[in-house]
Amino acid sequence: MKIIRADHLGMCFGVRDAISLATNLASTEPITILGDLVHNPKVLQRLDRHGIRSVKESENLDTSTVMITAHGSSRRGIETLIQQGHRVIEATCPLVHLAHQAIQSLVGEGYHPVVIGRANHVEVRGMTGDLMAFDVILTESDVNALPPRKRFGVVAQTTQPVDRVRHLVARLRDRFPASEVRFVDTVCQPTKQRQHAAEELAHRCDVVVVVGGNHSNNTHELVKTCQFECPRVHQVESAHDLRSEWFEPEDTVGVTAGTSTPDDSIVEVEAWLRGVACSGNALSKSPVTAAKAVW
Repeated sequence: MKIIRADHLGMCFGVRDAISLATNLASTEPITILGDLVHNPKVLQRLDRHGIRSVKESENLDTSTVMITAHGSSRRGIETLIQQGHRVIEATCPLVHLAHQAIQSLVGEGYHPVVIGRANHVEVRGMTGDLMAFDVILTESDVNALPPRKRFGVVAQTTQPVDRVRHLVARLRDRFPASEVRFVDTVCQPTKQRQHAAEELAHRCDVVVVVGGNHSNNTHELVKTCQFECPRVHQVESAHDLRSEWFEPEDTVGVTAGTSTPDDSIVEVEAWLRGVACSGNALSKSPVTAAKAVW
């Protein structure tokens, strides 16, 4: 069995910076994160060991210092926290900030804002939370349901596949040929790199393992990308989720990972696969010893 990894995979700089900010701050004072800092259970468990508490609703905050997640928040949401007496620290990814600025600029120039993304995702809620009117689309059916406008201003959730985004922008222009459609590409570079690398990887493999949280949008999108090129794709949160029956001795197995996946999770998966490859059959369903986390 041959094992290869994607050229670009795993934790991006925005997630690393958010984790570093949270852990450094927690060493000096109690903090609470509003929501999940990132969508990866191993990362959240480590934050918990640092004494960092996460809550879903602002009503449950019990520390004076509150951190906004890497996915960002609306200004309205942040101002509400300040009015409640909290000190607010933003761990928002800089590329998410750029997406916020893009949509606000489009609105300021008179465009009706359209976000390509998942309507219930925390990042999209943050992007639209300060807007009076907007639409969120993810499929051609969503485009078909839009009412006509003279001017559409389109941005994207930063973790959307760029091919999907471009396809929906083209569909919007086809549906409303008399309208002006201005598109600002806010899909982040780490997402583009990982999507492209995953596509190339899957094309070369019999099986692909995608490592990432079950609630991670960009991980799910990597799975979908790989499925276009490879018939056998499995998403796991850790090496403990791997199953011997997924693999054959003659397989070429690719490994990729979402942007919130810690390095040691990837190393554990690769170590488990190497153990299978060296033995010629499945050794066990438990990972072999892998590198420790660096934070």
